[in-house]
Amino acid sequence: MNNSSLTTRRDNAIPRGVATATNVFADRAENAELWDVEGRRYVDFAGGIAVLNTGHRHPDVMAAVQQQLERFTHTAYQVVPYETYVELAERLNRLAPGPTPKKTLFLTTGAEAVENAIKIARAHTGRPGVIAFSGGFHGRTNLTMGLTGKVVPYKVGFGPFPGDIFHIPYPMPNHGVSEEDSLEALKTIFKADVDPNRIAALIIEPVQGEGGFYIASPGFIGKLREICDEYGILLIADEIQTGFARTGKTFAIEHSGVEPDMITMAKSLAGGFPLSGVVGKAHIMDAPAPGGLGGTYGGSPLGCAAALAVLDVIEKEGLNGKAVALGKKATDRLHALSNRNDVPAIGAVRNLGGMIAFELMKDKSGNTPDPDMAKKLCAKALENGLILLSCGIYGNTIRILVPLTASDVVVDEGLDLLETALVQCAVG
Repeated sequence: MNNSSLTTRRDNAIPRGVATATNVFADRAENAELWDVEGRRYVDFAGGIAVLNTGHRHPDVMAAVQQQLERFTHTAYQVVPYETYVELAERLNRLAPGPTPKKTLFLTTGAEAVENAIKIARAHTGRPGVIAFSGGFHGRTNLTMGLTGKVVPYKVGFGPFPGDIFHIPYPMPNHGVSEEDSLEALKTIFKADVDPNRIAALIIEPVQGEGGFYIASPGFIGKLREICDEYGILLIADEIQTGFARTGKTFAIEHSGVEPDMITMAKSLAGGFPLSGVVGKAHIMDAPAPGGLGGTYGGSPLGCAAALAVLDVIEKEGLNGKAVALGKKATDRLHALSNRNDVPAIGAVRNLGGMIAFELMKDKSGNTPDPDMAKKLCAKALENGLILLSCGIYGNTIRILVPLTASDVVVDEGLDLLETALVQCAVG
């Protein structure tokens, strides 16, 4: 068995729509390292797309899941509930920002979390409309595709999408979109397209994930909060990629000082086990009638056990502080690389804690994105033993999502491999 034979089997058995970023097949993994079926080792700067803030197979998470496996694996919470669901909700209610009492619902996927947040918003407000952002990614279900602000590859051929969804541009100063532009676009929608009193919710990623790791400033989020309050619109923070210490806070929205009405979460919540949720103001979360929320696998006992262990690890190992230190280490290195002439042109370098990205451009002027170079860099990095992902509406952004538990030695090795790949790309 090797990567080539497995690729052939994959192509024959699995729809092409389920694309993979690499053609290496995982055999085992520990913390920030992964070995493929041929025994080759890789430094993992992808982290399962932000799922592994606590690393592959953290021993505390594995122990908690093993203990739960010995008790029961499934009852359906709506049939026979269990304490870990309640305990996890209690902990997240305390961790969610703001003084308003909170309640939490658990589900399975990030898209489910977003769908349910919209359901709750509509039930609470009695309104249908939703405002989302260009470049945002909220899932692959019909409703969440409608919310997602990127056509290729997520929406091509899958319409029609639900109505009453409106998009405004996300601030991207280095691509000519200011915060003022975004706010003016929102005002224009209210004048030209929809009465603000028909809008149930505005959903925003405090840092866009698939959209390119653009960061909404505290002032911008504060302005959105004011506008939402003026019109009775709920503010939903989509923290599926930003949550659980990745940005140096439990939730990225905490950097703004704003209390959202709801937060959607998934990915690193359960350290690699399928679990998602919505935490929100209690009086809003109680809007749907009994039976209106739930799901067969929602709040899996294994996922809840894993998530409780993840929260312990974040606190015990100081992962918020590690995210800040990681961000500084990586961006210092990237800024130094951006000044060199023996690597491709590096444009904007940005981070919020350990959510790190840089853009590749056609030339040093930084005016033209270079998505082809981003693809080439990811391929070269993989050849060298580094798993790296691109993203962004222009396809030219490289993101770094290395586990926050990674040792300095492994992080430095990964940055060295990245530098080597950049130099190789520059010479051909």
